[in-house]
Amino acid sequence: MSNLICDNIAEIITDITSDYEKGRPIDKQDIFGRPDRNSVTEIISKLNKIVFAGYFMDRTYKIYNLNTTIAALIEDVSYNLNRQIALALHFDSNLKDKSEEEIRYVAEDYTVKFMKKIPEIREYLDTDIEALYVGDPAAESKDAIIICYPGLFAISVQRYAHVLYQLGVPILPRIMTEHAHSKTGIDINPGATIGKYFFIDHGTGVVIGETTIIGENVKIYQGVTLGALSTRGGRGLIDKKRHPTIEDNVTVYSGASILGGDTVIGKGSVIGGNVFLTKSVAPGTRVYVANQELKFDGDEKFWVYEI
Repeated sequence: MSNLICDNIAEIITDITSDYEKGRPIDKQDIFGRPDRNSVTEIISKLNKIVFAGYFMDRTYKIYNLNTTIAALIEDVSYNLNRQIALALHFDSNLKDKSEEEIRYVAEDYTVKFMKKIPEIREYLDTDIEALYVGDPAAESKDAIIICYPGLFAISVQRYAHVLYQLGVPILPRIMTEHAHSKTGIDINPGATIGKYFFIDHGTGVVIGETTIIGENVKIYQGVTLGALSTRGGRGLIDKKRHPTIEDNVTVYSGASILGGDTVIGKGSVIGGNVFLTKSVAPGTRVYVANQELKFDGDEKFWVYEI
C-alpha cells in the first residue's frame, strides 16, 4: 500500500496534463492574461479608504496631511485599476481587432472616467447611510453603519462596480460584486440601477438581478429576491429587461420574491413578507399573504392561529 501512489503518480500526471490539450475554456493556462481577483479585492479596500477616509485608513502611521495620503491612494488605485481594466478588455469582443496600444488607451480612458465618478458615488452613499440610520432604530450611529453594516458594504461595492459596468468593462464588475456577495450574503448584480437612499436591512439572502431598476427611498429586508421570471431562453435573453422595476418609496419585507422584466411595483407600495409576485401593482398598493394558519400541536391542547 505504501508504494501505490508512487507506482501510479507518473501516469496520473500524464493523464491530467494531457487533458489540458483539448482547447476548452477550462484548459487555458495564461494566468497573467486575465484579471486577478486578489488585486480587484485590494482595489475595493483602497476605494473604501478613499470614499470613507476617516474609517478605513491604515493606522500604522500618523496622517499629518490628509491630502497627501489621499493623493497616494488615488494614484495607487488609478494605476492598479488601469492594469486590471486593460486585462479585462481582452475579453471584450468589440475590441478583439484592436492593438495593444489601442486597448491601453481605452483602459486609461475608462480609469479616468471611473475615478472622476468618485464624488458622485460618495454623494449616493451618503444618502444610503442616511436611509439606514433613519430607518433602523437599532443603528447606534452613522459611524456604526459605516463600520459594521454588511448592507452598506454590499451597496458600496455595487456602486463602484456599476460605474465600470456602465463603461462596458468586462469581468471586473462581477468580480467586485461577487466579493461582496461572499462577505455579506447579499448578491447585487453590477448591472442593477439603484437610486439614492437605498436601505438593505440585515441583508442575508438578498438577490438583485442585472436589469433591476430601483428608485429612491427603497427599503428591502433579508431574503428578498428581485429576479427573472424565467431564464429558459438562455443567451437569447441578453440585453432584455428580465428583472422588476421598483419605484420610489417602496418597502419589500423579508422573503418576498418579485420576478419579471415587465413587473413594476408602483410608488409607495408595501410588499409583505413571503409574497410571490409576477405582475405589476399600482402605486400605493399593500400586498400581503392572507389567512395563513399557525398550528401548535402540544401535549395538552391544540391551537390554531389565523394571521
